[in-house]
Amino acid sequence: MACMKLGSKTDAFQRQGQAWFCTSGLPSDIVVEVGEMSFHLHKFPLLSRSGVMEKMIAEASEEAEEGCVINLPNIPGGAKTFELVAKFCYGVKLELTSSNVVYLRCAAEHLEMNEEYGEGNLITLTETFLNQVVLRSWKDSVKALQTCDDVLPYAEELNITKRCIESLAAKACTDPNLFGWPVVEHSGPMQSPGGSVLWNGISTGARVKNSSSDWWYDDVCTLSLPLFKRLISFMEARGIKQDIIAGSLTSYAKKYLPGLNRRQAASESSNRLAPVALGAPPSEEDQKLFLEEIDRLLPMQKGLAPTKFLFGLLRTAMILRVSPSCISNLERRIGMQLDQATLEDLLMPNFSYSMETLYNVDCVQRILEHFLAMDQVSGGASPCGIDDGQLMGSPSLTPVTMVAKLIDGYLAEVAPDVNLKHPKFQALAAAVPEYGRPLDDGLYRAIDIYLKSHPWLSESEREQLCRLMDCQKLSLEACTHAAQNERLPLRIVVQVLFFEQLQLRTSIAGCFLVSDNLDGSRQLRSGLAGSNEGGWATAVRENQVLKVGMDNMRMRVSELEKECSNMRQEIEKLGRVKGSSAWGSVSKKFGFKLKSQMCSAQADSVSNQNNGNGKVEKLKVRQGKHKKNSSHND
Repeated sequence: MACMKLGSKTDAFQRQGQAWFCTSGLPSDIVVEVGEMSFHLHKFPLLSRSGVMEKMIAEASEEAEEGCVINLPNIPGGAKTFELVAKFCYGVKLELTSSNVVYLRCAAEHLEMNEEYGEGNLITLTETFLNQVVLRSWKDSVKALQTCDDVLPYAEELNITKRCIESLAAKACTDPNLFGWPVVEHSGPMQSPGGSVLWNGISTGARVKNSSSDWWYDDVCTLSLPLFKRLISFMEARGIKQDIIAGSLTSYAKKYLPGLNRRQAASESSNRLAPVALGAPPSEEDQKLFLEEIDRLLPMQKGLAPTKFLFGLLRTAMILRVSPSCISNLERRIGMQLDQATLEDLLMPNFSYSMETLYNVDCVQRILEHFLAMDQVSGGASPCGIDDGQLMGSPSLTPVTMVAKLIDGYLAEVAPDVNLKHPKFQALAAAVPEYGRPLDDGLYRAIDIYLKSHPWLSESEREQLCRLMDCQKLSLEACTHAAQNERLPLRIVVQVLFFEQLQLRTSIAGCFLVSDNLDGSRQLRSGLAGSNEGGWATAVRENQVLKVGMDNMRMRVSELEKECSNMRQEIEKLGRVKGSSAWGSVSKKFGFKLKSQMCSAQADSVSNQNNGNGKVEKLKVRQGKHKKNSSHND
């Protein structure tokens, strides 16, 4: 820290309790009271340096013949600053620093300690120290600006606050790698004009490590919010980049909002909760006002602030119950970059008084709506712009696809909540565009968990939920699970079986095509030289693997065709009991027609059908239940 020593005399002051005495040997003829502190001094050293003291001493001397008492209740800096002023008047050594120069400059102005009352008076000395020492140093400018809070009206009148802010803004907006002042103060070693590290004044040739644009964040975090706001506004006026502004706001908010980072270390948390500028954790009301101010200062632009930080702000805003407009702005900011969020971010507890659900599903719904609105405005992916090959080839092709996967995972997490109503779950699941889900496995998993946790749902409500997923977009593993899932409606199970057969037939057709290509390539390779025999052996092995896979698929198709045939026979039996053709009506209800060639299974080609028989037995039980219900209705 820069400093300047003034005067040559030794310290001639002693403190006794709440009083200061001058030990010059002469009896005191004036008492100056500053707050609770009394200064027993002499008239001449004071009136010879201060115009205000000259007038007050003259007035006090006329009123009281014996003791002269002067009261200075409004002196900037209080008793501690007047102690330094008194020592300066007596010629005692005075050390000017960035921590006391603002107080002394304001006090000197208040006491009219100008050149009329002695050359090199306190106004001139403090002003010179400010301009030539403090404002040229980043650290000293920050320290001086911090002290402006205590004497803000005087500092504003003397333009000290403005000059410190301008100095800091100019240094922060300048590339730190072009000059030595930020690098020297923050990296430690001294530099030569060429930028090399100095050792005992000798250039070592080593270069100082480049500084990043966030080197000043921690220093400005020690400022109070009003001064920090003015500094940021001045930086914006100078054209500093928006991402740098957002970074400084992020750093400042983390320092003054306790609990913003839920998983910060205990030591880090203790440091953050006791900022230098405030001295203690702010009250809830102060945090509320602070958060709303941060929201107003933060640029409304995608990607400037980390998504996790924005979720932390939103979670804190809900706890503090800030204004609805602030919460809406935070939700809009998150919605702009929802594709960068994680499942942990979305799991925000419900802080409302009603406590309907464990997690705040309504908030996630609004954030998703903001994202979809922004995606449409920016011309995001649409069904016309994505073909089937792209959908199956890249699981994270577009932001919409990433958000769809995120929402499906969120639905699976909140599904076990028994207080989550069916319409709210369905609305959130249906909000994701159909083209955003290349596969519906995640949605099927969420629906299955919800049906398991809500067994009291009616049949119509179950069908409404199951209509959200497209059976054609389920993988073979999901189809196998769904075909044996007793929680699904019968109509959905039949659709799953149908589309599962289609997938298997398509896969087999593709295998045949690959096999034909391999057979054709065999004839071409047969005429090649012996150096290509290794490639031919590899092709033979691949062909054998494909044939094994085709045999397995044929067995699976035979199983499914057998199951389909059994199901048809059972449904036809039900139709004969009622005296009508039930199969035709059921086919229309299911929305598809089963071809006879799909159900003509060759029983002798399948040796093990235990899995298929299990599915048929389950369907028989369901049909028996339907039959009993229909008989009761008759």
